[in-house]
Amino acid sequence: MAEIQLEGLLKKVPSTYKLAILVSRRALEISEGSPKLISTKLEEPFQIALEEIREGRITYKKKETG
Repeated sequence: MAEIQLEGLLKKVPSTYKLAILVSRRALEISEGSPKLISTKLEEPFQIALEEIREGRITYKKKETG
């Protein structure tokens, strides 16, 4: 299993909780057949989702309230 650089991911997503939700949702999409957004040899949906976030293909956008 590849080592995860949490610091780099937290620059893209503001909290570990939000990162966990984003990764789990994207990993579920991948496991259900959504195409990968990156070219990779990785096969685990969780690892692919992390790499997509690290490369900026998946982003977190704060919801506007009010």
